[in-house]
Amino acid sequence: MAPLDPDRLLPLEGRARDLARSLYEGVKDLPIISPHGHTDPRWYAEDAAFPDPSQLFVTPDHYVFRMLHSQGIALESLGVPRADGGEVETDGRAIWRIFAANAHLFRGTPSRLWLDHAFQQVLGLSTPITAATADETYDFIAEKLSQPEFRPRALYERFNIEVISTTDSALDDLRWHRMIRESGWKGRVVPAYRPDAVTDPDFAGFAASIAQLGEISGEDTTTWEGYLNAHRSRRAYFKTFGATSTDHGHPTARTEDLAPKDAAALYQKVIAGKASAEERDAFRGQMLTEMARMSCEDGLVMQIHPGSFRNHSDRVMGMFGRDKGFDIPTRTDYVRALRPLLNAVGHDPRLSVILFTLDETTLSRELAPLAGVYPCLKLGPAWWFFDSAEGMRRFREATTETAGFYNTVGFNDDTRAYLSIPARHDVARRVDCAYLATLCASGRLDEAEASEVAHDLTYRLVKQAYRL
Repeated sequence: MAPLDPDRLLPLEGRARDLARSLYEGVKDLPIISPHGHTDPRWYAEDAAFPDPSQLFVTPDHYVFRMLHSQGIALESLGVPRADGGEVETDGRAIWRIFAANAHLFRGTPSRLWLDHAFQQVLGLSTPITAATADETYDFIAEKLSQPEFRPRALYERFNIEVISTTDSALDDLRWHRMIRESGWKGRVVPAYRPDAVTDPDFAGFAASIAQLGEISGEDTTTWEGYLNAHRSRRAYFKTFGATSTDHGHPTARTEDLAPKDAAALYQKVIAGKASAEERDAFRGQMLTEMARMSCEDGLVMQIHPGSFRNHSDRVMGMFGRDKGFDIPTRTDYVRALRPLLNAVGHDPRLSVILFTLDETTLSRELAPLAGVYPCLKLGPAWWFFDSAEGMRRFREATTETAGFYNTVGFNDDTRAYLSIPARHDVARRVDCAYLATLCASGRLDEAEASEVAHDLTYRLVKQAYRL
């Protein structure tokens, strides 16, 4: 395996490269703030060894298995669980052999950067991963994972993570967060309130989830007011475990601000299963505005990330369920879609909304101008399909001219792949330092300013934006 280039992702030209190196040296060892992610809180609660290399790097990581599947490799052969409990490969070594034989597919991708960083910097692996070395590399990594220093809590401390947020359903009892708290471990793992299962009528099992929401909150969710109070109750419960944010993954950025009687009537149609597609979409939009109102009340930061056509393949959705690599970006409108919410509560000084996009065409045309004028709005980083050196650079170029740096919120890694967390943050730090160096080299920033901005983008802004 070729050693990682110490100057990877930095500018090619001399002065800009020297400046970027200097800026990077100043931020590379700052603590990691991970305010939006999908690691399993059970890992930190039980602190058990990861089972095998495939269960850590291949089977749970849709970045990895979607690329392999794009070349015709069956998800079953990669151990991805079937929704019906049907047979899939369970031999970690067999899965690893498939991954190793196809590792060349990741050349030039951000996944390659993350994997190489994890293999070399975290695990100390120097052998290239190929079909010929599959068993050797599997055994090397498996032996490492058996050691105490590679368990979740030890890695948390080694990665210099200051705080990490998980993403948890509104119906989650947060048992693992309770177990973490009661264990006395000092790591800070907090939940984030993700209510999609009980705000999106198209979510599988919606009616049953509404009933469950009523049961666990003690509220009457057959009424509009009771339903809203159930959300308030659950949000308050999440806050007792350190939550500072909510997370909303809607198909569009549509918001609505209906009169209370109209919202109540719409809710009755939705829970009765009688709402049309347009009415279901309007309900999702109304709930974004209601969540914003609740954020004004309880202080939770609101994250909105629309624009994914989720579960694009009916076949894969039916066989394997949600979140199996078939979420595809779509065109997204923000200017008109967010206007009802912003007219309702957008000038309330208590509100903080972080916007993400999968539609890069909106960055300079819509999102940067919106964040550049509304005090409640901040721009989340380039993420998901654009969580790459190129995507991060395009994000800075498209937004800085209108929104500046201080209407953005630093970086989040948004990952289930635990060992990739330091790699992803390292990429973001390098790209931001490279961009700042070009501003210095072209006379738009002085070096002292660039150093301060680099620190802010790496550490201060994310803590401030997420109230951590």
